[in-house]
Amino acid sequence: MFPTIVKQKPQPSFWISEQQLTSCPYSLSASLYLTLKHLSASDLSVQATLLVTACQDEIKTKLSTNKLIQKMTSEEKAQEAVDALYHYKDHYLEINGIEKGHQKNEDVKKKMQSTLEYLENLNDEITNRAVYFMLKGKILNVLPSYDPNAEEALSKAVKLDPKLVGAWNQLGECYWKSGNINSSINSFSGALNHSKNKVSLRNLSMVLRQMPGTQAQRLKMVEESIEKAKEAVQLDVNDGISWMIMANAHLSIFFASGVQNPESLTQCMKAYKQAEKDPVARTNPDLHYNRAMAFKYQEEYQLALEGFSAAAQMDPSWPEPRTKQGELMSFLRKTRELTETKGKLKGKKLSGMIEKLKEADLGPYSGGSYTSPKGKVITLNKCPFSELVPGKVNHQKVVLGRVVCSVSWEDPVPFTFCMVDEEGTCIAVNVYNIAQGAGVKMWDSVALPEPYLQEIKVNHKGLTLDYTSIRVDTPVVLVVNGRKLGLDKQAPTMLVNRVCDA
Repeated sequence: MFPTIVKQKPQPSFWISEQQLTSCPYSLSASLYLTLKHLSASDLSVQATLLVTACQDEIKTKLSTNKLIQKMTSEEKAQEAVDALYHYKDHYLEINGIEKGHQKNEDVKKKMQSTLEYLENLNDEITNRAVYFMLKGKILNVLPSYDPNAEEALSKAVKLDPKLVGAWNQLGECYWKSGNINSSINSFSGALNHSKNKVSLRNLSMVLRQMPGTQAQRLKMVEESIEKAKEAVQLDVNDGISWMIMANAHLSIFFASGVQNPESLTQCMKAYKQAEKDPVARTNPDLHYNRAMAFKYQEEYQLALEGFSAAAQMDPSWPEPRTKQGELMSFLRKTRELTETKGKLKGKKLSGMIEKLKEADLGPYSGGSYTSPKGKVITLNKCPFSELVPGKVNHQKVVLGRVVCSVSWEDPVPFTFCMVDEEGTCIAVNVYNIAQGAGVKMWDSVALPEPYLQEIKVNHKGLTLDYTSIRVDTPVVLVVNGRKLGLDKQAPTMLVNRVCDA
């Protein structure tokens, strides 16, 4: 969106009437010109003037070449109309602003109906019936919901012309919307048999990740998904949607592999950054939602909340972003409260828990060092929470505390509990990759070697908080009640909700 600038009352000297513009109704520039004109009623603001100036040459060129326009075939006119429909959908938020997100589907539906009427008026003039049915199916397929009439039209198109790649791609999307994953894969694969193209490749990348199967089978599908997404990006490095889908694939492999490789998350974030350079991808709610899920895992809670909020604004009909935003805000608020109140424990009960902490609770971390199963010796000096340095791994230090409470919430990842040390300081601990039911309980003593201390700062929609927490990526480093946890307590972190694609 452009910044608000004082409007200029005089009409520009290059003013072109709507009547003139309707002579080329499906010109993208003409469509943009009219949109901007109506945004500011009878006057054009400076920013609108700048945009109109940028496209006026194209408009005048089209107006001065009516003979050329008249020579366009009916098929070409229909194709231009469908292209304009999809341009309107893809750039809707860019032109109208994120605050109009709640109107997008309804406005696109109106545009779809008028475009369908235009196509039907050209029905008798379009001799290539395969193309006609492809365009009809594509028009009906513009909305996010499944339309059986779109599937019917596209099925006719590929039967009449099996080499019509655009029809195969649209049919694949139709099948995907209906939940027919296998037919969707066959459609995109069929398109690739005739022509290697970015749309088929990136769509195949998305669908492969939705395939059911064992953990090993799903992992293989996700790995193949990444390769397809990379191929799509290589065909057009400026296409933000392809970058976004590659980012989603990297995010999926990060969680699906069972071993969280930081490089996968790094590649994921780099791809999202590239995707944002394209306005079509930048206004796609899936990008903001999926990246927010990654930020949440990284405990970048401010960025996660902003991402969920942006996704909710861009698509108000999609409840998931708003739900996730609310759940995360509730979790953070509850964690801060329980940390500040030390699990709501007071007096003798709290002091009794602290007094019972002893050297033996350190287990294998006692005595100033720890010897790993491979024979490596690590120096470990016990210290209170107050001596930990935030934003880094506190090497050669071990902390000991007693659990005062756990923090329950809708998402099982991470498992969060609060514990107090000998000084009575309470801190939150987030444990990842822990098996279900393997979490610690109240009164347990917990020793943590080389803790990573994070500062959690959030200011979002009336929620302001600032506290510290310890992040633990695997439970096997924990010593609970003097005993080190085993591998049976570890389980891979999995996405509770699958990555959402465009």
